Amino acid sequence: MSQSTTFTILLGGELRLTERLHAATVGSRFIAADGGMRHAVALNTTPELWVGDFDSTPADLLGAFPHVPQRPYPSAKAATDGEIAISEAIDRGAKRLILAGAMGGERSDHAIQHLLYGVQLAEKGFDVLLTSGDEEAVPLLPGDLELALPAGSLFSILGFSDLTGLFIHNARYPLRDFHLPFGASRTISNVAEGPVRLSLGSGRAIVLARPYDLSGV
Repeated sequence: MSQSTTFTILLGGELRLTERLHAATVGSRFIAADGGMRHAVALNTTPELWVGDFDSTPADLLGAFPHVPQRPYPSAKAATDGEIAISEAIDRGAKRLILAGAMGGERSDHAIQHLLYGVQLAEKGFDVLLTSGDEEAVPLLPGDLELALPAGSLFSILGFSDLTGLFIHNARYPLRDFHLPFGASRTISNVAEGPVRLSLGSGRAIVLARPYDLSGV
């Protein structure tokens, strides 16, 4: 039986185990980045690799997973622990990447970098999901995208460039062949009416969704 090409990268941000997170990670392989190993307990999994400089890993967590292979890196390095973990997953054959704990947390610089890197990975052909359990992010590139969102849940589209030819279907505020200037807020706080279908002509963006926030009902 071939090994899974889905890898979940355990990152240091907040993470809540939800039904959607559980469903997304079934059959996945796991790699932990530094203090993101704490999420292995909640997910009831043992990662196949643990990387990082371990500057945010408490001693009791190090002791809880003595049999997980560790790959330490110096604090003065040219990439984040998360990027190193993702590179390890790609080297092991990853096609789908779930960045768990990529949203929020104490370091907004890391959270923003995860979003930007997620778009770059999507441009390279990887299937990418960033999640905190409560909030999910999916890169939006030229082409079509469908998001399985519950009716009434909130979602926003953040453009990382000018967006042209943007279509939003099955949402409270649909758009057709829309031009969204870089930095514009027109696509913030939309409401899904069920699975949302998106299409983009040119540009790059991220879709942020809150599938458990039904305040738009």
